[in-house]
Amino acid sequence: MSGIKVLVIEDESIVSKDIQNSLKKLGYIVVGSAATGERAIELADELKPDIVLMDIMLKGEMNGIEAADIIRKNLRIPIIFLTAYTDDATLSKAKITEPFGYIIKPFKEIDLHTNIEMAIYKHSKEIEVLKEIDSLHSIVENKEVNNLDSIFIKANSKLIKVNKTNIYYIEALKDYVVIHTKDTRYTIHSTMKDIEIKMGLDDFIRVHRSFIVRLDKIASIDFPNLFLEDEKKMIPIGGSYRDELTSRINTI
Repeated sequence: MSGIKVLVIEDESIVSKDIQNSLKKLGYIVVGSAATGERAIELADELKPDIVLMDIMLKGEMNGIEAADIIRKNLRIPIIFLTAYTDDATLSKAKITEPFGYIIKPFKEIDLHTNIEMAIYKHSKEIEVLKEIDSLHSIVENKEVNNLDSIFIKANSKLIKVNKTNIYYIEALKDYVVIHTKDTRYTIHSTMKDIEIKMGLDDFIRVHRSFIVRLDKIASIDFPNLFLEDEKKMIPIGGSYRDELTSRINTI
C-alpha cells in the first residue's frame, strides 16, 4: 500500500479529519480533501490521486454520486463511496457510477484498508486488460498487416514477435484465447472473431467455436476430430464448420 495517494471528499470537517488520520496511520498518502462535489472534480484533475473516498451527501449543488460519475468517466480514477445511507434508492443511483467500494458509516480502519486495497488491485487489472486490447488493435488493424508472416503478441508486458508458421492452433477460454506454438503458449484477452481477423484467412481456419487451426499443421482428419502434426493434438470439428474445412483442404 506504500505510495497510494488518496483524495478525501467529506463535508463534515471532523469526520474528514478522522478519515485522513486513519489513512495516514495505515500508511496511505492523503493528497487533498474537499467538502463539495465541484471541488472534488477540480482536485481529482489537479492532483491525480490513485483513489477517491467520496461521501455521497455533500454541501453545494452537486452530490457525491454526480461528482463520482464525472471523475470516473473523465479521469478513470476509482471511487469508493462513504455513506450513512443504505436505502435502495441511494444504492441504485450509486451503482450506476461503477464504484470500487461502498463503505457504510460508522466504519473502522480495517474497512478503509480492505476496500482501498481491493479497489486498487481491481483497477490495476482493468488497466492491464485495456492495455492488452489497445496493443492488439494497434498492432493489427487492416488487411495488409494480416498478410504479414508474423504477428506481435503481448506476454509479460512485452510484445513478442511470433512467426505465424509456428502457430499450431488457437483455443478460446471464456474471455481469453490461448495461442499455441510448438513450444510456447500465449494467453491474451481477446475474442475468436477478433483473432480470425488478425490471423487472416489464407493459412488459418475455424474448425470449432472454440478452435482455430493452421491448415498446414493438420496431420489427419477422422471426423468429428482432426489431429495436428508433431503435437498429435486432437481438435474437435464442429458440425457447422465441416463443409468449410473440407473445401479448404486438397483431397484426391
